[in-house]
Amino acid sequence: MRVLFWGTPDFATPALRALIGEGFDVAAVVTQPDRPVGRSRSVLEPPPVKRIALEESIPVLQPEKPRGDDFVDQLRALAPDISVVVAYGHILSQTIIDLPRLGTINIHASLLPALRGAAPIQAAIREGRAETGVTIMRMVKALDAGPSIVQVKTPIPDDETYGELQLRLAEMGALALIEALALIDLGAAVETPQSDADATYASKVDRSMTRVDWNADARTVAQVIRAYDPRPGAFALGSAGEVKLFGARVASSTGDGEPGRVLAVDDAGMTIACRTGAVLIGAVHPAGKRRISPVEWARGRGIVAAERLS
Repeated sequence: MRVLFWGTPDFATPALRALIGEGFDVAAVVTQPDRPVGRSRSVLEPPPVKRIALEESIPVLQPEKPRGDDFVDQLRALAPDISVVVAYGHILSQTIIDLPRLGTINIHASLLPALRGAAPIQAAIREGRAETGVTIMRMVKALDAGPSIVQVKTPIPDDETYGELQLRLAEMGALALIEALALIDLGAAVETPQSDADATYASKVDRSMTRVDWNADARTVAQVIRAYDPRPGAFALGSAGEVKLFGARVASSTGDGEPGRVLAVDDAGMTIACRTGAVLIGAVHPAGKRRISPVEWARGRGIVAAERLS
């Protein structure tokens, strides 16, 4: 089976490696253009998927936007049997979706129709869901609305961060993709339509979502912090300015204090009061500094006992 692969970030790399490892003929990789990095923005960094493609001598296409007759002609000349899309970063036209003889399938990091949209992993943690998973679906023009071919479920532990869950789902998605392609190749794939009435949505993460509201209960606060750990990081404001918070869990002993009040800073972390209960923070990243332990931050006078974060 000749595969045209669409993907950009680290999340897409296990799927591409799985295709290569299982002997699929990867006709080309379509990925985002190289982006400038560093303070001077003078160095261009290739997407993770591109680095793998170059290592494997797979042709790479990097259109600024995947459209135009010339680009479609390029794809048609590749003669793919199927397209596989994993976190590519652009919406594809119906012409491109329909171009391969077997159409286009997508790996989505949720149990569709739950959490359609751009940030399903973060949303699953933030909402306190007990489980999530991956869906291999037939791609259609509507957002994440195509019929599912394979779904794999997994529980979400109480202390799992976005970064940890993302790694697990990327590997699960790669295995599920190989299963789906085998079923399609055998003509045995069962495509189950989604229920639009049961659909929920996970919008793109913006800065307002990542500010901690200490007036929530401790479990909710911990979920918010874990949902954006390690990127972009949930934040609060203190006397020394903005600080990002990591490694959150519900504290076993709460103490007393108004929401946002720092109750203790010790080798275990930093305990902060919530509306009910308290959370224990394992690491902090003050603005303009490196990521450090709360004890180091306190020694540097970034935080003082009984200070209130907002």
